[in-house]
Amino acid sequence: MPNIVLFSGSSHHDLSQRVADRLGLELGKVVTKKFSNQETSVEIGESVRGEDVYIIQSGCGEINDNLMELLIMINACKIASSSRVTAVIPCFPYARQDKKDKKGSVERWSRAPISAKLVANMLSVAGADHIITMDLHASQIQGFFDIPVDNLYAEPAVLQWIKENILEWRNCIIVSPDAGGAKRVTSIADRLNVEFALIHKERKKANEVDRMVLVGDVKDRVAILVDDMADTCGTICHAADKLISAGATKVYAILTHGIFSGPAISRINNAAFEAVVVTNTIPQEEKMKHCPKIQFIDISMILAEAIRRTHNGESVSYLFSHVPL
Repeated sequence: MPNIVLFSGSSHHDLSQRVADRLGLELGKVVTKKFSNQETSVEIGESVRGEDVYIIQSGCGEINDNLMELLIMINACKIASSSRVTAVIPCFPYARQDKKDKKGSVERWSRAPISAKLVANMLSVAGADHIITMDLHASQIQGFFDIPVDNLYAEPAVLQWIKENILEWRNCIIVSPDAGGAKRVTSIADRLNVEFALIHKERKKANEVDRMVLVGDVKDRVAILVDDMADTCGTICHAADKLISAGATKVYAILTHGIFSGPAISRINNAAFEAVVVTNTIPQEEKMKHCPKIQFIDISMILAEAIRRTHNGESVSYLFSHVPL
């Protein structure tokens, strides 16, 4: 693959290395550090003139620092005369702040920010020509950009994991922990030729669920909860309890982005899951040490193939939304 340079940000070096290995490339030389006042400094250690540059940086860990590092890396490559700069962002930061939510009074609602749009503007102004991301929390985020955005799907890898690791998958039911994930679970259920259910939830406030209502029959079936992300895990743990009380024989959770902040790990350990499966868009090594239920699916192949196809001018989105790995 001539005229291509792959850089890794500091948020998820392991994933970047996996992608580079699959492409048969060496990661480009870059040094990132902080000054004593916590300003981020980036030094690109090789020529990118006329090169097709890809920068892998996930929205995890110290999110604000990592976002700023990505913006600086994009700009550094752009002003060093690269032909194109593509930001590969497996987990898009601020994706949950995609609209004006009503949070109490009308006055508070009218002043709510749309931070995902702000991030989109920042990436464009920094010089990004193209964005590759995975399972956006809200698909309308693609419309926040005036540059091409490829939203990849973890669905092919999820289907493969289900068939290889759940013996009773033909007697399973795919469950969405909220109404917003209905399209996701119906797509997976159709591909597996099984039924689906959903849970309607009402929140008192962010990260706190007030009430859950199960819509569907899970009795004597293996229930597989599918969602795009889990943060404090209050929702999926309550959902697991709801499914067990409704007669499910086993409960699995499959998530694209496992954020697992705050009490998430202790909640998973105490919940009725057989396994909580996440992709490695976010590093999970440390969390897996404290929670044996967590397993991960490697999505470096999907990212590597997306980069290869983008570099060669081939279709990306159609491939990963329709064809299993």
